[in-house]
Amino acid sequence: MRRRQICTIVLSFLFIALLGGFLPAGGTGLTSAWAFESPYPGIFDWPVPRIAKSAGPAIVSITNLGESFSEKMMEQSSGSGVIIDAEKGYIVTNNHVVEGAQALQVGLADGRALQGRIVGRDARSDLAVIKIDADNLTAVPMGNSDSLEVGELVVAIGNPLGKEFVRTVTHGIVSALDRTLEVDDVRLKVIQTDAAINPGNSGGGLFNRRGELIGINSAKIGLMGVEGMGFAIPVNVAKPIVQQLIAQGYVARPWLGVEGVFITKVASLYYELPQGFYIRKVTFGSPAAAAGLRRGDIIQALDGNSFSSAREFSNLIAAHAVGDKISLTVFRMGQQITLEAVLTQLPR
Repeated sequence: MRRRQICTIVLSFLFIALLGGFLPAGGTGLTSAWAFESPYPGIFDWPVPRIAKSAGPAIVSITNLGESFSEKMMEQSSGSGVIIDAEKGYIVTNNHVVEGAQALQVGLADGRALQGRIVGRDARSDLAVIKIDADNLTAVPMGNSDSLEVGELVVAIGNPLGKEFVRTVTHGIVSALDRTLEVDDVRLKVIQTDAAINPGNSGGGLFNRRGELIGINSAKIGLMGVEGMGFAIPVNVAKPIVQQLIAQGYVARPWLGVEGVFITKVASLYYELPQGFYIRKVTFGSPAAAAGLRRGDIIQALDGNSFSSAREFSNLIAAHAVGDKISLTVFRMGQQITLEAVLTQLPR
């Protein structure tokens, strides 16, 4: 045993001596020499402290206040937010953080506590924008969430469990991309990460190794025995929604105005009907009504694109803008016809 220990020590010293041969003249560290040759420049430069220092001041605490029985404003819930415009004081957070608030209190990294007001919020994307009037704010640079890769380092900054743990920094990797998550009947396209995200982190930022904002932390799976499954709304998904919330206070979504069910392959064989979206109701005054769609029609394709579920049909409509003209392939009473509809804005 002793001989083995001595051999281990000797081999360790030999290894260190060999590593010394890689050190360039002037005493530059081995890390720098290796990083230069690495196919991933800077891989040995641990970026988390730098990200925490640069992005931390842009993370705020948000306290949702409401009246109690004593008629005093009491805290209903709390969460996090990210300053995206230092000059105008715009902050992005989750809708569920500010929903139902009669007043908002925003806590800054420098200790200031300010009143915030809701600029706009959108329940379907679980995003909201609030505004504060203050000087000397720090905003974060926006990244490109479409360029993310599974396994890439990410850093989450937020306020888990409230003000006592403000600007907590955790790190992990991108576990998966293009996940779909349903929370309280809201369907979200999200980034999955194993960076620790806890209640209170909602609305905080998810950053790449360059310190760019690539996601808004939104939820985690908190089931017994489940660990390391957090989710963030991709910044590329959030950008157009945030822009609309700032510009008009709400998100304008395209609307056709039909209700129904999808006829599956099994149902198609049983009822001897083609597969497609079976219309049970056409809303009065809707684009569908103007186009001549009727109860009992079966929509088989939209702009020539077939679909295999009611959700895919909805996604095809959602991919358009308000005012777009769409072509619908419709099965009606044994015949296939084509109708055109102009999408209008989803009623608020």
